[in-house]
Amino acid sequence: MIYTLQGILSEKRDGFVILDVQGVGYRVFTPKSVLEKLPSAGSPLKFYCYMNVRENGTELYGFLSETERKMFELLTSVSGVGPKTAARVLDVASIEQVAGAIHAGKAELLTKASGVGRKTAERVVIELRGKMEGFADKDIAKTMESDVDIVETLAGLGYKRQEAKDALAKVDEKIVDLEERLKAALKNLTNK
Repeated sequence: MIYTLQGILSEKRDGFVILDVQGVGYRVFTPKSVLEKLPSAGSPLKFYCYMNVRENGTELYGFLSETERKMFELLTSVSGVGPKTAARVLDVASIEQVAGAIHAGKAELLTKASGVGRKTAERVVIELRGKMEGFADKDIAKTMESDVDIVETLAGLGYKRQEAKDALAKVDEKIVDLEERLKAALKNLTNK
C-alpha cells in the first residue's frame, strides 16, 4: 500500500496530476478542491495517498493532508460510495463543512455533490455520524446550511451560482449571522 508520495509536480490535468518520483511518473487522481490548491508544475509536492485496487487496474488518489485522506477513506467505506463519488463530495465544501453536515444529520447538504442522491446521502450520514470527531466543530453545519441559503438568495437576485459561492468564500468566517454573511457577500459582488 502506498501511503505517501513525494516528488516533483510534472503536470496538472483535469482530475489528476503526474507526480515525478525519481524519474517515475505516477498518475494521481485528486478532487478539484485539492487540484486548485496545488503549486505550479515543477514544484516539489507530497501527497497522502489512497490506493484503490479494482479488477482492471489500480488508482492512486492524492491529498495534501492526512485529514483529507482520512475523510476520503471514511466516505469510501460507505456502501455505494466509490472514490469518484467521494471526491465529488469533497469538492462541494470544505472537510469541516462536510463533517459538520454529517454530524448534524444534514443529508441534503451532501446531495449537492454530483452523483449523490438522497438515499446515498442518508446512508453516509447514518454510517458516519458518530465518526466525525476531530474533523469539525458541531456548529459548522448551521453556517454551511445558511451559506446554501445565501447562494440560493443571490442566484435569485440574478447572480451566477459560482459567482455567489466565490463571493461567499471571501466572507470572514467569524461572521456567522445569516444576514451579515449575506450583506458581506453582496458587498464582495458589488466591489468586483
